[in-house]
Amino acid sequence: MSRAFVKEPDGSEAYEDLPDRPVSEHPNIVTAEGIAQIDETVARLNDEYGRAQVENERATLARTARELRYWSARRSTAHVAPAPNDPSRVQFGSTVTIARDDGRRQTWRIVGEDEADPTHGTLSYVSPVARALLGKSVGDVVQAGTSEAEIVDIR
Repeated sequence: MSRAFVKEPDGSEAYEDLPDRPVSEHPNIVTAEGIAQIDETVARLNDEYGRAQVENERATLARTARELRYWSARRSTAHVAPAPNDPSRVQFGSTVTIARDDGRRQTWRIVGEDEADPTHGTLSYVSPVARALLGKSVGDVVQAGTSEAEIVDIR
């Protein structure tokens, strides 16, 4: 078919229908820092949206509207978990250090899904490694990826 007969979206139509970001089916449990991050994100996006309205930037309006829908939904369903009070067992919010068979030590804090960034030391509580760690104690051995690891510290 010739491109001449295909209607392409033009102008504002090209940006109006950005698909919503998928929202996890898991409970939206967050740390105190996580709820603060969500609040900061919503405030920043509201500012961006306002600037885009003034400057009539259609692409920015569409993107920020989609992000605001996502973060507003996450804010409305967020449940702040209390800080862990028992360092003898891994809980949501705990910082856990494991020792792998190859001698590597890794430390992560178990947090909510939107807070998680393994490269910066945070794991989502629904990740396989975090699920293996939850409820365990120092000295327990867990499956961590393709190998086993021993829990050596809980804070």
